[in-house]
Amino acid sequence: MSKEAEMENSEGAEAIAFGEEQEAPVVNSWNAMKQHAAETSVLDRIFEIAPSATQLFSFLRDADVPLDKNPKLKAHAMAVFTMACESAAQLRKTGKVAVRETSLKKLGATHMNSGVIEEHFEVTYSHKSPEKTIKDAVPEMWCPAMKDAWGQAYDHLAAAMKEEMKLLSASV
Repeated sequence: MSKEAEMENSEGAEAIAFGEEQEAPVVNSWNAMKQHAAETSVLDRIFEIAPSATQLFSFLRDADVPLDKNPKLKAHAMAVFTMACESAAQLRKTGKVAVRETSLKKLGATHMNSGVIEEHFEVTYSHKSPEKTIKDAVPEMWCPAMKDAWGQAYDHLAAAMKEEMKLLSASV
């Protein structure tokens, strides 16, 4: 199956194989990470890679609070990681990510209205950014299988969001 077919998330999408052995490291590492999430922003790596990305977040544009202390950024980071973890569970159960329609529409609209483009997903939703965060947060759990499982969960979540953004832009 092609990468595009695997990443398809619209109605009738072809399911991928994602088993319990892939879901478990995502869920277990997230359960360990979220206990300490208030201590560090899980999105810090994004701003190390692309400092200008702060302009994509309305709550960061004129913020006078340092990124590592910004409560809105921490809440956003928690939501992103939670959705990726939920994506892993959905991949195991159904073979595809199906964020609730209302949530996906809102996420798509928010990202589109904020000026997020395809290339931004390469930084924010690729494995590179969350990978280091996860590896640093739970080094004793880190392994190649965990990296791959988180990567798949993020890739499919990003694909669902990009598909919704495409649908929204086509209807405008």
